[in-house]
Amino acid sequence: MTSVTIWHNPRCSKSRQTLALLQDRGVEIVERRYLEAPPTRDEITAALSALGISAGELLRRGEAQFKSLELGKDAPDAALLDAMAEHPVLIERPIVFKGSRAVLGRPPENVLALFD
Repeated sequence: MTSVTIWHNPRCSKSRQTLALLQDRGVEIVERRYLEAPPTRDEITAALSALGISAGELLRRGEAQFKSLELGKDAPDAALLDAMAEHPVLIERPIVFKGSRAVLGRPPENVLALFD
């Protein structure tokens, strides 16, 4: 069986629900607590490519850290990538990776698309 990697925040209910969904299906999981082991800018860029979304779509705009950085809606992707690399709390979660594909677990059932 192919394993999946989850960028996981155990304090986040959606992240916990996604992890539980994968565990219930017997999926082999590599758990990366991305707040403790932050992804590099290159890893975030690769995640965006696998997800097929823009940096702005992966950004948690409701976080206090986002407001303090004063990044506007027109901020260039480079600035958003730098912000997420420096402040991983700004990365939307959870992200589940399987091979070259990735899915955002919002809602958690989204990750089932990786197994079609």
